[in-house]
Amino acid sequence: MSVITVLLVDDHLVVRSGLRALLGTQPDMAVVAEAASGEEALQRLEHDAVAVVVMDLAMGAGMDGIEAIRLIRERNHSQAILVFTTYDSDADIVRAVDAGAMGYLLKDAAPDEIFAAIRGAVQGKSVMSAPVASRLFQQLRNPDEILTPREAELLSLLTQGLSNRELGKRLFISEATVKTHLAHIYAKLGVDTRAAAIATAIRREGMR
Repeated sequence: MSVITVLLVDDHLVVRSGLRALLGTQPDMAVVAEAASGEEALQRLEHDAVAVVVMDLAMGAGMDGIEAIRLIRERNHSQAILVFTTYDSDADIVRAVDAGAMGYLLKDAAPDEIFAAIRGAVQGKSVMSAPVASRLFQQLRNPDEILTPREAELLSLLTQGLSNRELGKRLFISEATVKTHLAHIYAKLGVDTRAAAIATAIRREGMR
């Protein structure tokens, strides 16, 4: 029987200890490395080959889970990564999946759900907690629901090629507020640039 090797990444020792003990009840799983930060996770992966990385998103100071996932994927495109977190916001889910996570589990997931996700990840399957899957599916059906009315309005105006100053005048808000809204829009849509946000807006309009 082949054993699934696991790297646990979480800044809370109690969480790592509990998850290590839980996975230890399965004869086909073994925690072979642990890390308390994104930086430490990258260092571990330079020396320890593991089948699955189980990653928290928020880890205090330093690199967060999203950035760590992205960098791990850049170094090893085939590395299986599962998010294991308390964060279930739309933006967190989109960003994690966009960065390269194969699964997204909440920390209140049942043990059998965690075991199935780890085994599925090794087989290349994407597994998500039921509440996460439901929210992600809802996003795909109604993408505008993840944006506030103001953000949706601003996104629509982006397609007109307006500058931040022009957007502020049109919406009667400050340029700083425009930048804040744009940052929220980028995070929610899982994009990094104005051009990508505009492309998404145009694609949505074409789907209506």
